[in-house]
Amino acid sequence: MSKLDLNITKILVANRGEIALRIMRSAKEMDIKTVAVFSEADRNALHVRYADEAICIGPAPSNQSYLVGEKIIAACKTTGAQAIHPGYGFLSENSGFAKAVADAGLILIGPTPQAMEIMGNKLSAKAAALKYNIPMVPGTEEAITDLSEAKLRAVEVGFPILIKAAAGGGGKGMRIVEKVDDFEEQMHLAVSEATSAFGDGAVFIERYVTSPRHIEIQVLGDTHGNIVHLFERECSIQRRHQKVVEEAPSAVLTPEIREKMGKCAVDVARSVNYVGAGTVEFILDENLDFFFLEMNTRLQVEHPVTEMITGLDLVKEQIKIARGEVLSFKQEDLKINGHAVELRVYAEDPLNNFLPDIGTLQTYRTPKGNGVRVDDGFEEGMEIPIYYDPMIAKLITYGANRTEAIARMVRAIDEYDITGIQTTLSFGKFVMQHEAFTSGKFDTHFVSKYFNADSLKEDDEQEALLAAITGVLLLQKDKGKIVTATQNTAQTSNWTKNRKNYN
Repeated sequence: MSKLDLNITKILVANRGEIALRIMRSAKEMDIKTVAVFSEADRNALHVRYADEAICIGPAPSNQSYLVGEKIIAACKTTGAQAIHPGYGFLSENSGFAKAVADAGLILIGPTPQAMEIMGNKLSAKAAALKYNIPMVPGTEEAITDLSEAKLRAVEVGFPILIKAAAGGGGKGMRIVEKVDDFEEQMHLAVSEATSAFGDGAVFIERYVTSPRHIEIQVLGDTHGNIVHLFERECSIQRRHQKVVEEAPSAVLTPEIREKMGKCAVDVARSVNYVGAGTVEFILDENLDFFFLEMNTRLQVEHPVTEMITGLDLVKEQIKIARGEVLSFKQEDLKINGHAVELRVYAEDPLNNFLPDIGTLQTYRTPKGNGVRVDDGFEEGMEIPIYYDPMIAKLITYGANRTEAIARMVRAIDEYDITGIQTTLSFGKFVMQHEAFTSGKFDTHFVSKYFNADSLKEDDEQEALLAAITGVLLLQKDKGKIVTATQNTAQTSNWTKNRKNYN
């Protein structure tokens, strides 16, 4: 079967929850059958019910189900699916799984194993990007092997510096070092955490950007050498180095910077002959200078905001690319239309350091209306399992401009009715109404600078007070209506007039 004429009539979605449903819906519009895989904990999940076929692949823990590539490939063979869409998380950036899929004669809807392997390690990713002179944060370009030499290099770079795990992500194996006296201790801690989390203790150092913004560029590449970018996403509102709020486009990029970052992102993708959807991430400093951070070789959680401003369906584009089709548009055909904001609705308690919360969705009603999109995988009465990421849904709003998109988000948050668990909805509203966010003058330290449990409690108390006052006023108003109605009834009721006939 030639790479240029691949026929995909059935796709196995190797994921769960909202992303599995989101992929299946696009596949259905393309008249492609879908297969769901599920753990025992997800037997009644929405994606299992939505798919044309479903296969149980093991117990609840992901290392016995969703992370077992052999079971997923076997399910593909059993059902006759020709392709696998990995979504994000789980095996989506596992180069070993990508190779096993190819060896089994199946199609992975994603990049090549080689591209995954290079970009999956921050040091090899930097080496690839340097071929195209992509701007880099000053630091080491290789893994640290000699502590004394590393300390000298750290002094040259200038404190504060950041120690980072080469195989890392999500803040693991990462340490900020403020002064040279703390260097050795923090180095040992970073290596230990990286080894524990990734099985790879390799670390490197970079100058710590004190007021960073996290900007990423969406790219698409086909099998014919065409690569385009779909503009940027701002992802600076984070907790524990993980994103909670994203938007497109960024409030601070000029057209000139956007064009330069877009070209750099395309060059990074070109450095590994990238195929499919991917994201090139950058740090933007207070001077609006940008530096390459890493590349994610998969679909991103926040891809809907890019879809909203471009009008493209990224999952459909992934499938078309996997079939060997040529991109149907060129860079000059793409433009930004309007503005989109996304809030990740996590089952977490913002008042308790965003700790995950589990329980049953006693009430679950999603917002509706113009410019509102909800990607979710739950319904009322379902339980939030403890085994997986605590994200319940992604709430996305779109407007003609940033102000309208934010206003719609506030309205949608107010309409989103969830009880039984704590969620990040209240935090999202706090962000949307904070001056630092509305003005666009924020960075990745937003949470530590502006947010604490007391501020959210104050907002909740004010809302409760207003609700109580409104309730009292309405009650008084209703009582007045009742009194008037009773008086009127006493004067005009036929029953009152004729009651003597019933005595």
